Amino acid sequence: MLLFEFQATLMSTESPFVVLVSGGTASGKSSIVAQFVRKTGAAFIGHDRYYFDVPDPRGHDYDHPDSLDTDLLVSHVEQLRGGAVAALPVYDFATHTRQSRTESRSPAALIVVEGILVMSDPRLCALADLCVFVEAPEPVRLSRRIARDVMERGRTEESVRTQYLATVKPNHDRYVQPSKSSADLLLNGCDSIDESVARLMDAVPESVLVRLFR
Repeated sequence: MLLFEFQATLMSTESPFVVLVSGGTASGKSSIVAQFVRKTGAAFIGHDRYYFDVPDPRGHDYDHPDSLDTDLLVSHVEQLRGGAVAALPVYDFATHTRQSRTESRSPAALIVVEGILVMSDPRLCALADLCVFVEAPEPVRLSRRIARDVMERGRTEESVRTQYLATVKPNHDRYVQPSKSSADLLLNGCDSIDESVARLMDAVPESVLVRLFR
């Protein structure tokens, strides 16, 4: 076998390095992941894509595991680890429904899966090579969530606080925070994004980064 044929075969059999990134609402995980993906070119999958249709969003509990089609996400991560292309769902947050179209995600040397509940599912943790938990104090997370939802989603501060106490905090305490025990790396959501991304980069094996940039 020629050298370049051997190298091509080796590349095709190298499994992706899968990173799970979790943490409480507004902990800073999305900002960290966004910059990390920009720097590395990693394939990204957000758990938010996998919401089930919501006929009536009023009072709906978006922070409970049952609100998300995690079975499908697990299937897609398995496909990508096996070298297959996955057809990711497209969720329309304006209508609270999953669209008929999908978006193709090809296998990559590095795959990042992000969401508040990704580490609460043992099947996803078993598929991951690195589990990362981003933590920030509750007052900080609540303040950030209020600012985000009021500015970006037209909510009132009162409605954000009501939802937080009714569903967000109980689910965080029951599902999200306990998943911290599965973390291989803890990041402080109050640190600078650059510092957190640098720590995350350091946690990825050099061999994976070489595959990304070659």
